[in-house]
Amino acid sequence: MRSRILPEAESGWGRHRTGKLSGLLASGSPPIRPRRFAPRAPSPQGEGAVFHALEDGKAKTDYRFPVPSRLMSNGDLLTTDEVLARYSGGPQTGVFTDGGSVPNPGPGGWGAVYVVDGQIVEQARGYDPETTNNRMELTALINACDLVPDQVAVTVYSDSNLAVQSMNEWAKGWERRGWKRKTGPIKNLDLVQELYFKLQSRPELTLRWIRAHDGSLWNEYADSLANAWRRAEL
Repeated sequence: MRSRILPEAESGWGRHRTGKLSGLLASGSPPIRPRRFAPRAPSPQGEGAVFHALEDGKAKTDYRFPVPSRLMSNGDLLTTDEVLARYSGGPQTGVFTDGGSVPNPGPGGWGAVYVVDGQIVEQARGYDPETTNNRMELTALINACDLVPDQVAVTVYSDSNLAVQSMNEWAKGWERRGWKRKTGPIKNLDLVQELYFKLQSRPELTLRWIRAHDGSLWNEYADSLANAWRRAEL
């Protein structure tokens, strides 16, 4: 079946997504339905990036947010095409996420890619001019859940052990205690709660930790998406 580009979602600040099908419907998989992100208030510090889907399944980004030259890539950040050419290991089905800021705190980005049998179904990424590593990791996971159609069981991967443990081990106790910890306030509570309740409403999704930078193709791809704001091309 010929690949096609899924419609772009209306985006809030710094969010954009695209996707494509490659034989998934013909193989009997559930229909992939495009989903929309809830818009968020734009940042007063600038405009977000606008994602353009082009012919031949390629994509190009028009960067409309100000990125200081000292944070742009000096050649050490792989594009998504370079990642695909270099890596092949790791799981080939799931939703893979990453996020970070440079410096921390500072400007940052997040990325998520939904893959089935080694084929990209949909991907999303975003940018925030003032954030932290942990906020971008949580934001990536929140958006990752929205890439998967309802009732489709899949594993969502993150290389942030803190984010995974927060959801799988600690959040239920925090909720029971009125969202309080014995040792102090919960950092990034707004995003922690958003992700927790989203996962509670999607029991078919399994959150799992994956080791960073160990040659896993799709973890590296998510990292490339998260750092796309630091490059001149996707």
